[in-house]
Amino acid sequence: MLLVLDVGNTNTVLGVFDQATDEDENGSPRQQQLVANWRVATIATQTIDEYGVLFRNLFAMANLEAKGIHGIIISSVVPPLNYTLRSVCERYFGTKPLFVEPGVKTGMPVLYDNPSEVGADRIVNGVAAFEKYGGPCVVVDFGTATTFDCVSARGEYQGGVICPGIGISADALFTRTARLPRVDIRKPARTIGTTTVASLQSGLYYGYLGLVDGILERLLGEMGENTTILATGGLAALIGKGSKYIKHVDEFLTLDGLRIIWERNAPATERSVAKPSSSSKTRR
Repeated sequence: MLLVLDVGNTNTVLGVFDQATDEDENGSPRQQQLVANWRVATIATQTIDEYGVLFRNLFAMANLEAKGIHGIIISSVVPPLNYTLRSVCERYFGTKPLFVEPGVKTGMPVLYDNPSEVGADRIVNGVAAFEKYGGPCVVVDFGTATTFDCVSARGEYQGGVICPGIGISADALFTRTARLPRVDIRKPARTIGTTTVASLQSGLYYGYLGLVDGILERLLGEMGENTTILATGGLAALIGKGSKYIKHVDEFLTLDGLRIIWERNAPATERSVAKPSSSSKTRR
């Protein structure tokens, strides 16, 4: 099995892929299938053992064996956590993880002026989108920040747009006003709100929907009308359903991208089993 981790500023998404036991019509093993996935809070202060116990408990609840993991790949935008996660993988899964970073084979040329500036998750999304939907395409990822990532018809990562996520926008509104309550982000029944809560929800939903569609309209003007638009991330389904331009909502796009990049680096990512030591039982 393959364990993939997408470490974001707010949440970490984990997925486990398992190789199908049958073969396709050409006699080749079928593509690995996502058999389990979880979303947990990203907590930079958690120790190696705290993360290890969390991951092992998630596996236990899904009736999965940690010893069945043959590889681990991680996309992280939280550098202070990288050492902790690397140690968790080696101590609790006996496997050295592959981090998506410069030098890893992605199969996607990066046209950014400084390619090292591009977040790993953005490249992973671009790889998965081009593999699954072709190009040109735009991925809208609704995370802590909302990113728009553009991939050319030739599979090149062109760049994109970054703007505050809807959660950040909502938090700023609630913390900077004395009398406005915190509300759930949802599509209101009608645009004109007749209560403070309904008015806030209308402003957040339709205001952000306008931002998304406004940016996509400009991107389509530069990339062409035949560009495929897809969305992923926590609020992708909510905003995607109301958008004029988003045609696909792919909840597991980033996890699929990690799997694809793992497969492209498979010869260089042989399983490395770490021998258990007495220190593995010591709490940090």
